This record gives sequence, structure tokens and C-alpha cells, in this order.
Amino acid sequence: MLLCNMENKQSAPATVEKDESARPRLIALREALLNLHKVLIESERIGYEKTFGKIETSYQLLHLLTSDPWFTWLRPISLLATAMDEALDSREPLTLAAVNALVARAKALLTPTTGGEGFSQHYDEAVQRDPDVLFAHVTATRLMSPPVVAPKPVA
Repeated sequence: MLLCNMENKQSAPATVEKDESARPRLIALREALLNLHKVLIESERIGYEKTFGKIETSYQLLHLLTSDPWFTWLRPISLLATAMDEALDSREPLTLAAVNALVARAKALLTPTTGGEGFSQHYDEAVQRDPDVLFAHVTATRLMSPPVVAPKPVA
């Protein structure tokens, strides 16, 4: 829907604040989140195999990821990635507010907490034990900072 002002110029509705950097920022964060998820799965797979024996097939790993309590703590990352996919694939325009809300969810989720419970506790343990997880964590969290906007020159 387009609105016209007094000079008969078209503009976007005031309720949809757009930013051209919103979509690329969300795409980059989603890719970093998926990489972090992959690294976490691999880290947990190694621990699982040390305890219970080798996971023989990709199908067995997928089954464990969806049903075994060892891996259930990873679900919040899967859900966040799904929410990002839905926002990117939606027919509705991607707004700056929607991207900022997803970034805020990612920040809240990817905060390792010593002595925490649930996801934050497991996440803290993974970040502490596995340098690959730490590296993927740092990469993702850097993308959650607000983009730096160069000041416009004063004329």
C-alpha cells in the first residue's frame, strides 16, 4: 500500500519502517546461527559417542537430535533459525522492527550463563569446552551488534 503526500509523491506507510540493511543483516546472522548450530551438534555428538558409542548413520543422528534428551537443549536454536527463515520468506515486507526483534531473541538466547539452567547452562558448558563452539559464538555475537552507520557530512 502506498501513500501520497501533499506534493503527490509516493511513500511507504509510516507503520513499516524499512532499512535496506535489515535483510542482509538477518541473512548474515541466520548463516552464523546455522553454523553455530552445526558446530554445537558436532560437539554434542562427540560427547554422546564417548558416553554411548558411535552414531552409525545420519538418520540415527537425526533421530537422536529430535528425540534424545542429550540433544533436546539445542531446540531453541533450531526454533530461532526457523523464525528467521519464516521472516525472510514471508510475503509481508521485512521490517527493521522484525529484524531487531529476532536479533534481540538471538542475543538473549546466546548468552552463556555459568550456573544457569537449561539452554544457557548447556551453552556455557559447550562454549567453555570446545574452541570451535567459542569461535562460532563470537562470530554470531559480532553480527548482533547494531550496524555502524557512518555520520553524514555536514554541508
